[in-house]
Amino acid sequence: MFAREEGDVLAWWQAIVLGLVEGITEYLPVSSTGHLILASSLLHLDRPETKEALDAYLVVVQGGAILAVLALYRSRVVQMARGLVGRDADGLRLACSVALAFVPAAAAGLLLSKAIKATLFSDWPVLAALAAGGLWMIWLGGSGDRGSSDVAAISWRTALGVGLFQTLALWPGTSRSMVTIGGGMVLGLGTVAAAEFSFLLGLPTLGAACVHDLVGNLRHAAAAGGPSMFEQLGAQPMILGFAVATVSAALAVRWLVSFLTRHGLAPFGWYRLALSAILAVLLVSGAVG
Repeated sequence: MFAREEGDVLAWWQAIVLGLVEGITEYLPVSSTGHLILASSLLHLDRPETKEALDAYLVVVQGGAILAVLALYRSRVVQMARGLVGRDADGLRLACSVALAFVPAAAAGLLLSKAIKATLFSDWPVLAALAAGGLWMIWLGGSGDRGSSDVAAISWRTALGVGLFQTLALWPGTSRSMVTIGGGMVLGLGTVAAAEFSFLLGLPTLGAACVHDLVGNLRHAAAAGGPSMFEQLGAQPMILGFAVATVSAALAVRWLVSFLTRHGLAPFGWYRLALSAILAVLLVSGAVG
């Protein structure tokens, strides 16, 4: 069913690997985009002729993580929907907070998207962001749930602050989860509340990014008369990777909340430093490129 068709660049097993990397790392504070870029390099998928299609897919596959959060936090999503139609005051407050936090990164992304992809979607900028983020999380450290635990009661100032932190994640390798969870904790949210708000904020943020890159790729292909990413990479393996990302993201989210309350962010910081050091050696030695 998922055999590679003639002309397809992406094999079924490579799609599974990318799906697992996306699902596991999307909501962990380790940078899913950074891991996907580096995984693509290790799988020798970063070919010049398919770079645009692959870059778009590495964003679109995040839709699997969106489905996972929609399923796990469906009660919160329903609460926000009820709030928007005037049936739940807390739900309306939470929906407004998520919308407010979404605005800074959305605006910055529209202005800087092309420049970021042209300059930062490569190995060394990703490694720099991985290492810097690791140092920040080690400094932040701390486990437990000492701040506010009611995500529905988040103030507009805190929501806006988390949104401003999220703009840092436009640099691939930084990690949207890292800056939003860590930023929420800095601004007074407890670990669980910061993580939950980060997950909910990911719904519009990742959703907008997925739609933007999907539509952009299809439009560019139609205008240029060339192949879309579905034709270059193969529709079947892309769907397989999407499904794998959904399941693995759901499992990762359930594990992450429990881990953060016991150990905090510091272990992820040490992991990021170790990973960046190992990959720097591989890059310098020519093992990956």
